[in-house]
Amino acid sequence: MATLSNSTPMSQKVFSATGRNSLSTRHHRSSLRFSASRRDDDPEQVQPKENVSRFKELRSVACGVLAAWAVTAASPVIGANIRLPPLSTEPNRCERAFVGNTIGQANGVYDKPLDLRFCDYANDKSNLKGKSLAAALLSDAKFDGADMTEVVMTKAYAVGASFKGTDFSNAVLDRVNFGKANLQGALFKNTVLSGSTFDEAQLQDAVFDDTIIGYIDLQKLCTNKTISEDGRATLGCR
Repeated sequence: MATLSNSTPMSQKVFSATGRNSLSTRHHRSSLRFSASRRDDDPEQVQPKENVSRFKELRSVACGVLAAWAVTAASPVIGANIRLPPLSTEPNRCERAFVGNTIGQANGVYDKPLDLRFCDYANDKSNLKGKSLAAALLSDAKFDGADMTEVVMTKAYAVGASFKGTDFSNAVLDRVNFGKANLQGALFKNTVLSGSTFDEAQLQDAVFDDTIIGYIDLQKLCTNKTISEDGRATLGCR
């Protein structure tokens, strides 16, 4: 049963559900139409709606700008499609690996890029050991058979590089991008591999003794089908 409100004048009383007072109902509807008409025609009522619409548009543009900035500011280790700087023309740039860098080793921060792309360090047994190559650009460089024990390669970009038979014992290979790199027979003994990626890398006969790696990173590494059965058993791949 519908109830009638007693707090308003008789001329404005309406039923809370389906009212029987046609006069009150017509008066109420008329008031609604009049009120709506005034709001649509009143510039003071329309202007706030336009302001809200403009604010939403500006907010969408700002979000898009911030998203684009976040992508372009990403580290090279994030993906292989990053736009790399032009190849350094510095004389003897390959020899800089024998000095390395010591600025911001943990975060890959440097005063100038350590560009070692296309350099050949094959079978180097003394010059690279223990060096810091943080955030180094190593694409297409050759380190086959090199002694890279105890090196620090935080955030290095090694896509397409060759490390066949390289000794990485006791090295810190944190957040390194080894995409499409040749790591056949590489030795990862007591090596930190946290955050590093090996997409399409060649890992045949690679040794993973006492490797330090997180669970999620391990699951990603185990998806690489080139790892030998012994290597998968050592890593604990399921």
